[in-house]
Amino acid sequence: MKKKDIRIAYRKKRNELSEEDIEEKSLSIANKLLELPIWNYSFYHIFLSIKHLKEVNTEFILHILNGKDKNAVVSKSDFKSLGMQHYLLTDATPLKANSWGIPEPMFGIEIPPQEIDVIFIPLLAFDKKGERIGYGKGFYDRFLKECKGNSVKVGLSFFEALDKISDIDVNDIGLDYCVTPDKIYTFNQ
Repeated sequence: MKKKDIRIAYRKKRNELSEEDIEEKSLSIANKLLELPIWNYSFYHIFLSIKHLKEVNTEFILHILNGKDKNAVVSKSDFKSLGMQHYLLTDATPLKANSWGIPEPMFGIEIPPQEIDVIFIPLLAFDKKGERIGYGKGFYDRFLKECKGNSVKVGLSFFEALDKISDIDVNDIGLDYCVTPDKIYTFNQ
């Protein structure tokens, strides 16, 4: 399947999920994450969920990070440059939804991408090779290119892997892992 068709199909699948489905599946994903060998690092980049797009609820993962005394990092998007700035998430970090409904830090302690060890990545779909499809703006591909080469890329998905995404681009950066409510996929390890 091609990205365009996958985006349409998986947005539809997501829209069919109830709030209860999202909470239950998000909790299962957070619990599955505990099985990954990623918990000996310091800086974890996490997306703050866009509720109206029915993304994985990352609040459960934030609780894990807090319980393990890890540094959570969140981003602020620049829709002109299609880049992101990254900030340490603390109790004092003020958050505000941008015009797209993305909760973002208004300001805070900036963290360079090269310091981030693990990145939890939002996505619409992924395939059995670890290729992923987001919303199509390329924010995460640009961000991942700025990170150190050994940063761990973890996709979070409500749905299982597709066989193959047929139109992967040379600028697309794949995953190391993808976690669904029922399974952990491992790539490039």
